Amino acid sequence: MKCLALRHLAFEDLGIFDTVLKQHGYGIEYRQAGIDRMTDDDWLASDLVVVLGGPIGVYERADYPWLDEEIEGVARRLALGLPTLGLCLGAQIMATALGARVYPGKAKEIGWSAVTLTPAGTRSCLSALQGAPVLHWHGDTFDLPAGAEWLASTELTPHQAFASGNHALALQFHPEVDGRRIETWLIGHSGELHQTGLSVAELRAASHRLADEAARAGSEMLNAWLQQLKVAR
Repeated sequence: MKCLALRHLAFEDLGIFDTVLKQHGYGIEYRQAGIDRMTDDDWLASDLVVVLGGPIGVYERADYPWLDEEIEGVARRLALGLPTLGLCLGAQIMATALGARVYPGKAKEIGWSAVTLTPAGTRSCLSALQGAPVLHWHGDTFDLPAGAEWLASTELTPHQAFASGNHALALQFHPEVDGRRIETWLIGHSGELHQTGLSVAELRAASHRLADEAARAGSEMLNAWLQQLKVAR
């Protein structure tokens, strides 16, 4: 089986999800947004497409016109019921593809904390994340798409996750991040960290301290979702 991961930043990759996907029999291929052309086969013949995070907003399409192609490609997959996972920007692209509004949130949400699961969330694969730390790193948020199932929230960001049918999962947060490799994020997002006044040292220490717990929960969540996809086939 083929998993195609659409990447916007080199260091925002599949992280701990890489191992879980390979355990389920997926071969992984990356495409670089804005550089690599996504063909019809990429969008529609891949067994799974994962749209990863990035620092831009879906409303910046005048500056980044390739976003239109991403949104259209995701919309086509979702309309056909093809397995699709969106993380951070990827979740916002999924929300846009489903007709929902994406816009700047109340404030940037950066750091490790648990999400609060909705009743639907506790019955979903996200139950593995109950009480576990996940990495938040975003400034935008989205409205819940029509017909989507709301799964998780935080105080600052009410819409942290949704499912669309059994084939599509959108997560505003980052359960894929390996806290032991956080240095790439601290370097790559240094400008944003300095603008927000967050302590790099404290974020680094928290990432290393919580890495194992977060990795276990994130791996269990993805494993449960991939099992769900197998049952739905």
